Amino acid sequence: MKRYYYISDSLDELEDIEGELESAGIVTEQIHILSNNDREVAQHHLHSVSSIMKKDLVHSTVIGAIVGLIGAILVLVVASLSTWTEIYTWTPFVFLAIVVLGFCTWEGGLYGIQEPNKELQRFKDVLDKGSHILFVDITVKQAETMESVLSAHPRLRQVGTGKPAPWFVVRGQELIRRWAQWGP
Repeated sequence: MKRYYYISDSLDELEDIEGELESAGIVTEQIHILSNNDREVAQHHLHSVSSIMKKDLVHSTVIGAIVGLIGAILVLVVASLSTWTEIYTWTPFVFLAIVVLGFCTWEGGLYGIQEPNKELQRFKDVLDKGSHILFVDITVKQAETMESVLSAHPRLRQVGTGKPAPWFVVRGQELIRRWAQWGP
């Protein structure tokens, strides 16, 4: 999969584009609208970027977990190189390693929830001017379909590509939506 970014000044046009993409076989979970005006995006029934994804929560939590894993390994290595495990057993050191891992992961998340998403930060100036960002995660097979739909909208400007959501996340979101629609 690959992510394509586009700029538009009109939510009406983005609503039309989203409908056309969905009619062409690209599922809703592959299409996102990033805007500073979430209320209007919701009024147009567009698939907006969640507030959590606007923050650097996931990236920072992963970094925190990596730091915590390194810290946990260091605790266990120091414990094994010393004679402390013979005196106190391994139990307190294993618990300390778990606490270090959990604390660093938690701190990474707390830091990330305060920071804007690094991938979306490049669009800050465009969003501040009132424009909106459409981004679509597509497979190689869907590229031609997307281009034929978007070529009918000349005011839409492509502004780059990026790393998409993992395919299993998109597929999982699609299955959850279908299950929710199927329910009572």
